[in-house]
Amino acid sequence: MIKVLPKVVAFEWDKGNIDKNLKKHNVFNQEVEEVFFNKSIVFSEDKKHSTTEKRYMLWGKTNTNRKLTIFFTIRNNRIRVISARDMHKKERGEYEKT
Repeated sequence: MIKVLPKVVAFEWDKGNIDKNLKKHNVFNQEVEEVFFNKSIVFSEDKKHSTTEKRYMLWGKTNTNRKLTIFFTIRNNRIRVISARDMHKKERGEYEKT
């Protein structure tokens, strides 16, 4: 797992991803953004899905300690979230070991 995020300046929310995670996984955009600014994050490159651009997988907690798995890419120094959902049991176990 990588411990340092590439430098970014903002999040990219547009009609393609503005409410996708809320509809599919009941995760608000604000919760997603919180995870990136909280301390206990772990991320790695998602090589399996990095066919046309680098994608990353991140584990972290919201301000209310909700544990999320987030898949994202970085475009023009902006984080573009592809998917955000609650961690699965196995992911929680791995995350808590770090």
